Amino acid sequence: MDKPQNMKHCGYLWTIGKNVWKRWKKRFFVLVQVSQYTFAMCSYREKKAEPQELLQLDGYTVDYTDPQPGLEGGRAFFNAVKEGDTVIFASDDEQDRILWVQAMYRATGQSHKPIPPTQIQKLNAKGGSVPQLDAPISQFYADRAQKHGMDEFISANPCMFDHATLFETLQRLTLDHRLNDSYSCLGWFSPGQVFVLDEYCARYGTRGCHRHLCYLNNLLERAENGAMIDPTLLHYSFAFCASHVHGNRPDGIGTVTVEEKERFEEIKARLRSLLENQITHFRYCFPFGRPEGALKATLSLLERVLMKDIVTPVPQEEVKVVIRKCLEKAALVNYTRLSEYAKIEENVGQLVTPAKKLEDTIRLAELVIEVLQQNEEHHAEAFAWWSDLMVEHAETFLSLFAVDMDSVLETQAPDTWDSFPLFQLLNDFLRSDYNLLNGKFHKHLQDVFAPLVVRYVDLMESSIAQSIHRGFDRESWEPVNNGSGTSEDLFWKLDALQTFIRDLHWPEEEFAKHLEQRLKLMSSDMIESCVKRTRVAFEAKLQKTSRSTDFRVPQSICTMFNVMVDAKAQSTKLCSMEVGQERQYHSKIDELIEETVKEIITLLVAKFVTILEGVLSKLSRYDEGTLFSSFLSFTVKAASKYVDVPKPGMDLADAYVTFVRQSQDILRDKVNEEMYIERLFDQWYTSSMNVVCTWLTDRMDLQLHIYQLKILIRLVKKAYRDFRLQGVLDSTLNSKTYETVRNRLTVEEATASVSEGGGLQGITMKDSDEEDEDED
Repeated sequence: MDKPQNMKHCGYLWTIGKNVWKRWKKRFFVLVQVSQYTFAMCSYREKKAEPQELLQLDGYTVDYTDPQPGLEGGRAFFNAVKEGDTVIFASDDEQDRILWVQAMYRATGQSHKPIPPTQIQKLNAKGGSVPQLDAPISQFYADRAQKHGMDEFISANPCMFDHATLFETLQRLTLDHRLNDSYSCLGWFSPGQVFVLDEYCARYGTRGCHRHLCYLNNLLERAENGAMIDPTLLHYSFAFCASHVHGNRPDGIGTVTVEEKERFEEIKARLRSLLENQITHFRYCFPFGRPEGALKATLSLLERVLMKDIVTPVPQEEVKVVIRKCLEKAALVNYTRLSEYAKIEENVGQLVTPAKKLEDTIRLAELVIEVLQQNEEHHAEAFAWWSDLMVEHAETFLSLFAVDMDSVLETQAPDTWDSFPLFQLLNDFLRSDYNLLNGKFHKHLQDVFAPLVVRYVDLMESSIAQSIHRGFDRESWEPVNNGSGTSEDLFWKLDALQTFIRDLHWPEEEFAKHLEQRLKLMSSDMIESCVKRTRVAFEAKLQKTSRSTDFRVPQSICTMFNVMVDAKAQSTKLCSMEVGQERQYHSKIDELIEETVKEIITLLVAKFVTILEGVLSKLSRYDEGTLFSSFLSFTVKAASKYVDVPKPGMDLADAYVTFVRQSQDILRDKVNEEMYIERLFDQWYTSSMNVVCTWLTDRMDLQLHIYQLKILIRLVKKAYRDFRLQGVLDSTLNSKTYETVRNRLTVEEATASVSEGGGLQGITMKDSDEEDEDED
């Protein structure tokens, strides 16, 4: 046969087993490594490549053994033992046995290391006879027992020992071994350990009550030293002992000694102290609610320990008193550890500034909130029956923080507002917790910060008022966003102040409503002041401008218009309240803005009318019957015989038309509110027609000079067309005043065409664009 892969050892052995190799026979064996941790003993027949039978060595223990009676063949014996199975091997010499045992020992990975017994070789020096059999292996084990002092115990009379004490020692050592396991056992014995302990108790008559008292005592010792012990295990052991002591075993049979009863009372007191300590340190004994259900089991066990006997339940009020006391201590423990943790990085040797203290307090507040959230997430379910006690615990915990918070706030300089983030942080958390909302700490927090909020609003009101006064005194009226620099600054400050107060989310409804009303009223007053100052500045600016056709609407005038537009838009947001009764702030400021807009439109239109009146006053020099008119007509006629005299008066008309058109374009481009522009153009057109109509009415009995007629026709027609292009309605354009002016000019045109013989030079009131194209 070929050499098998991964062969570790081979040779002939005698063997017999229960499941394989059932006949005592000499076979050829190969030890093969099947995988990284799996080995097999394989037997082969001659000239066969595949094994006849095999045995996987997982779980087997190999060791030397004595010669087995009744087995003929083989001289050095060893075996492989597994629960329920034993395989005996024998080799023809001792050295071969040692090699096989060493190879199989490495293959099984067992903890017990086989040690070969002492060999006594008796060799026939000359005859070369076969070596005699080894010394009996039982002699070897007897030597080992004698060496370690066990032969005394093996041969001793069991009735001469105190098995209660020995069992206590055995159980304690077993528990120590179990707790040193790499896997957490929480105090539970393994099935094998339980079997050994049960066997010992059954064989040597150890009392069950004594057994569990010792077990409970051992568990308490470990738990008191910080080991994690399953509360359910403590509960079971305590219940078993209590059933013995109180005589209420389920099977109706149970006895207890005086010593056991006294020891039970001592353990009961220790257990209660342990449970109260664990509840007090619930965050550290059961971090993040782990082990799952352990805290709930601890509370249940505490209730069981407080019972006077095994059947009479303890009053809930008594349990509540104990848990309340534990949670009060827990609040102090938790806050003390938390404050120590928060100050780990504090520089003790340096002077701590108030700003640094406040920063540390905000950080501590974040940790406080995190602790309360963790309590709610991981431990609230265990305290479900005592939820009101958890609320008291949280309030106590927060009250300890309140002491440090108050001391830090007292060190802050007056009129500083760096502490508001602390209020927002705490208030946002407390608002979201139904149990802590408007609780003791929440009300204390409001009492501390309410004066600061009021003081802050007072100072901001004074500051904004001063900024309005100084800003308008130095205002250049250059456009900034939707208004001027001062108005933009004002609206931003008012909006920022209201946003800040709104983001505080003040929990007390009455005070919150008071703050809102005050801010709305403040905004109304500030916007009113802004509107009035803009109105005064508008009038002053307009008075300084030119009254001739050279006038163009300045950028500052448009900016003032835009301030009014922005003020109206901002008043909707800053001055209106949801309560219908309080809309008076908004309606009041709206009325003021509308009235002011009407006034500045009237002032601007009056300015335009003044310019038109200046043009008409120049035309008045051509009135019939005046000396200037006669002299001017004679001069023009005389000069026209020799040179080409330009059309008199057209420059005046063109200058006014240019003024109107450019002013319209400026207003349309620079003012942000379309409605105000339309209102301005309507009023401007109407006023202009009224002025022209009045001027013509004053000259009802006079015939217009040819130059007056030409200029008026041009002005009226251009005004009509320009304002129509700007969107003025036909009802306004074709007013009675316009019809009167149009009829008068048409009549004057007909009269002039008869008397002058074409002196109008193509200018007419007829609806034609020809003369416009020529003159433009």
